[in-house]
Amino acid sequence: MSNVEDRPEEIVCRAGGDADDDSEASVRAAGGVPVEILSSREVPLGGPRAMLVRRTLPQRRRSLIGAWCFADHYGPEDVSTSGGMDVAPHPHTGLQTVSWLFAGEITHIDSGGNRGAVRPGEVNLMTSGGGICHSETSTSDTSILHGVQLWLALPDPAREEAPRAFEHFVPPVTPLPGGELLVFLGELSGAESPVDTFTPILGAELRVDPGATVELAVRTEFEHGFLVDSGDVEIEDVAVPAAALAYTGIGAERISIRNRGDDPARIVVLGGEPFPEEIIMWWNFVGRTGEEILAFREQWQERTERFGEVEGYVGHGGPGANAQGQSWLPAPELPLSHFKPRKNPPPHARPDHD
Repeated sequence: MSNVEDRPEEIVCRAGGDADDDSEASVRAAGGVPVEILSSREVPLGGPRAMLVRRTLPQRRRSLIGAWCFADHYGPEDVSTSGGMDVAPHPHTGLQTVSWLFAGEITHIDSGGNRGAVRPGEVNLMTSGGGICHSETSTSDTSILHGVQLWLALPDPAREEAPRAFEHFVPPVTPLPGGELLVFLGELSGAESPVDTFTPILGAELRVDPGATVELAVRTEFEHGFLVDSGDVEIEDVAVPAAALAYTGIGAERISIRNRGDDPARIVVLGGEPFPEEIIMWWNFVGRTGEEILAFREQWQERTERFGEVEGYVGHGGPGANAQGQSWLPAPELPLSHFKPRKNPPPHARPDHD
């Protein structure tokens, strides 16, 4: 997925230190594991009839959870009455995109020669390496679109050496006392994904039965985020609103997830070892220096081989064009200011600042 903001914020993420904080957040340790609540903000996904997505990463309070550096949550939306998803070919560097749907279907085409259908319960992972471009379009027979789009930052030297790649995996349902689990990246509760990543990472969909509590045994060296899609959810006795992300730092051996409601709850679990490298994120690029970001932008605007070409894109505006008539997404103007450092805080849930 593209970040299609007209004025994307420049973000420099460093391990450790303090971070600016002007977002809602809270932390408690009633159940023994501290919990920090990260609220989402709405971002239009392009065009006058834009589909709105709810973004929890990156934000001022916390930019990374493990190598997870971007999290958009969208729907359920009736795309028969809206523009749906129609993202023309756009670039990526230094990352892997992870697509996970709850409802609907999206057609993916990339410049590595890959074409795939993103369906509910099936993960699609694209590795950019040094550069790739792709398109994403909800299909004509999709009425309800609902899911998450995630990015993983690639470490050195994988961000240049890893080839363009596309992987697809249908994880089996793993039953748990009180619910069930679909592990699409990494390993949890005895279930393991074969999809290739470049840092120790976890991605899973957790379903919790009405009135039930699930106890997850987790890796102590991992920090975790719990993005609530639906349900009346508590993480370690802390209420987590829908569309918010509950963050727990390293050190926990077990994490308790409770569904207080009468309907099933659904949560996306993200985890990983704290990412040790400084990264710069701007628009759809993940790099290491401002000069790199500038070069990526120029090379995309000049349509160089770094990114290649998407062949066969059919948008909602017809063959080769999205609903706005674009055959590709031009990069926004760079900010006039220099990239401003933002330190990702240490991997521990932080006290309430209110």
